[in-house]
Parts: sequence; C-alpha cells; structure tokens
Amino acid sequence: MRRPSPFRDRPHSVELQLTPLIDCVFLLLVYFLWSSSFARAERTLSSELSAAGGTAPAAASVPPPEADFDDLVIRVLWTGSGPAWQVNDAPVPSLAELRGTLVAIAGIKRDAPVIVHPDPAVPLGDVIDVLDLSRVAGFEKVQFAAAAP
Repeated sequence: MRRPSPFRDRPHSVELQLTPLIDCVFLLLVYFLWSSSFARAERTLSSELSAAGGTAPAAASVPPPEADFDDLVIRVLWTGSGPAWQVNDAPVPSLAELRGTLVAIAGIKRDAPVIVHPDPAVPLGDVIDVLDLSRVAGFEKVQFAAAAP
C-alpha cells in the first residue's frame, strides 16, 4: 500500500511567470535613475594647477577686472547752483564726462548693476538724464536707491 502524497497528484510541468518580476525590475530601475544625481562630486573635479609651482610673477595671480566687479553707484548731488555727479565716490565734473565713464565701464562689463542714488533736493530732470545716459551706454540693470524710512 502506498502512502498518499500531495506531490503525486500535481501536474508535472511548472511554469514560472516572469512578467511581474520584469515589471518590478524595470520600476526599480526607473526609480533609481530618477533619484540619482549625475553631478560630479566637488572633490573629483579636475583642477588646473600650473607646472611652474609658484614661480610665476605676482601680476599673473590677479583676476581680470570683469571677474570681480562691484555695483556701480552713481550719486547725483545738488550743490545749490546745479547738479554734481559721483561714480563710486569719485567726482565727475560734467555730464559729458559721466557719459564717457559709463561707456568705458560698459565696455568692460555690460551687465554690471547700476544704482542711481539721487539726493532728495535734485530735480527729477537731472535724475532722468543720468538714467538715460546709463541706458544709452548699454547697461542692462539700472536701479534706483531707496531711502531708508
């Protein structure tokens, strides 16, 4: 007499369903691709060091003037007899010289921010003249300084 076995009555062909497994693998692949970062770490970026090892003259280590450029502040002052102008605290005697200064600076860095800072006593027409000169010189960012309340 034979003992009953649960495996004897089972069909002999076993089929594996791989479709759900492949779906899971693709979903995991998509998840890891979306969540990963392809930016290089800072420590692995190549750095360009000179082969001379510090024997270069000191003038070579100074960055070009357009690399480090501060805001351009144009002060419009009222002297009682007429307007006076200052570009970054350096006096400019006339509007013609102010235009030449602005054109020269725009030749170096056109996207430098220009801040027009008028005194409260300056007539609006003189402030508009400075605004027009900075636009004609080719500056893209011209702003007005706000007075603190």
